[in-house]
Amino acid sequence: MALIKSISGVRGTIGGKVGESLTPVDVVGLTAAFGRWLLQQPGNKVVVIGRDARPSGSMVSRLVGATLQSLGIDVIDLGLSTTPTVAMAVPQEQACGGIVITASHNAAAWNALKLLDGGGELIDAAAAAEVFSGATQQDYTFVPAEQLGQYATKEGYLTKHINRILALPLVDVSAIRSRQFRIAVDAVNSTGGIAVPQLLQALGVAHVTALHCQPDGQFPHNPEPLPVHLGDLSHAVRSGDHDLGIAVDPDVDRLVVIDEKGVPWGEEYTLVIAADYVLRHTPGNTVSNFSSSQALRDITVQYGGHYASTPVGEQYVVATMKATQAVIGGEGNGGVIYPALHYGRDALVGIALLLSHLAHTQQTASVLRANYPNYTLVKQKIQLTSDAKLAALLDAVKKQYSAYPMNLEDGVKIIFEKAWIHLRQSNTEPIIRLYAEAETEIQARHLAEQVMRQI
Repeated sequence: MALIKSISGVRGTIGGKVGESLTPVDVVGLTAAFGRWLLQQPGNKVVVIGRDARPSGSMVSRLVGATLQSLGIDVIDLGLSTTPTVAMAVPQEQACGGIVITASHNAAAWNALKLLDGGGELIDAAAAAEVFSGATQQDYTFVPAEQLGQYATKEGYLTKHINRILALPLVDVSAIRSRQFRIAVDAVNSTGGIAVPQLLQALGVAHVTALHCQPDGQFPHNPEPLPVHLGDLSHAVRSGDHDLGIAVDPDVDRLVVIDEKGVPWGEEYTLVIAADYVLRHTPGNTVSNFSSSQALRDITVQYGGHYASTPVGEQYVVATMKATQAVIGGEGNGGVIYPALHYGRDALVGIALLLSHLAHTQQTASVLRANYPNYTLVKQKIQLTSDAKLAALLDAVKKQYSAYPMNLEDGVKIIFEKAWIHLRQSNTEPIIRLYAEAETEIQARHLAEQVMRQI
């Protein structure tokens, strides 16, 4: 399988042939190309790196760090960390960029490089294209021994991250403490096992049940925080007198909530409900991607704001959030972006906002969820073969639904009255993603099955 290169970084399985997997040669080449790009940017020649807990992480981290040093770049290594923590550390260290070593929701056999600019944000499409081209051309020169970059480890950034969350005006620690929440956490044995319990303790949560919180990278189930993978957490919540359950992905930029009955909210509603809390205190605009629930639009209009949608990809969402001065945004996969903290998906700030909301309403998680538009979003995956003709598939879908409004900025999105279908190639896996949303599950599944049959 070829490496997956996209605006979300570079992903591949560990082992195999050069150019077909994330081998040491590929890691060094891509890091060197990114380092060369960074050397052309303003700012200190310092790069912050960090990783999730998957088994290959320490090996890849050493390759990344040594390659950057060989370019004359100083390295600050946060070790086991989260993607949003590394993102926040980059500007605090006045670094020119950052690299997060994580394949996010992919299985343990995968790893990846997420490339950050000097603002701690994912690099844009133009920069990514330049980096990938440089890696192919291998057009870089390494410095002599006396000019090697320095290497240092730094601890404490997770605490700094949490302290900045606690200082946010909308995070009400006193109200959360008074609710005496009992919460179960599934961190899929990655760095969320460190970060989420530490955050909950700082917020004054009365009791935390840690489930799969040993950061050894041995994922106990599929690491994507979808309801079908969270049976252990749902059972723990139901059987342990908990107020809710919290699940995060391996690098802690996606958040899913389980209510007190053991029923998942659905990852779509993480952003919707966090946005409701933010909008009722600071009315304004919101942004999400084409594959996110229309419930965010409904909530935004209710508060008099403007909702905008973008192609899938954190960079696109962030760019539109800045352009529209949005007060909150994100992606429907459980990714909350709260610019009062930083421009990046962050499960930790999502947790703090949602717990503040629950504390203020004095409602249970199930009652709070019932207050919102009840759309159902169905998600399907279609595995791509090496000879798949993606353009032909998309053209066939466009022809079949030519009577309906469409958006073609990111695959094909067909828009019906109070329903939609979105078909696009994944940025992170060799698959086509198919999303269908409607007011009932029967309607959404019917729409998805129609397209699946055609494909």
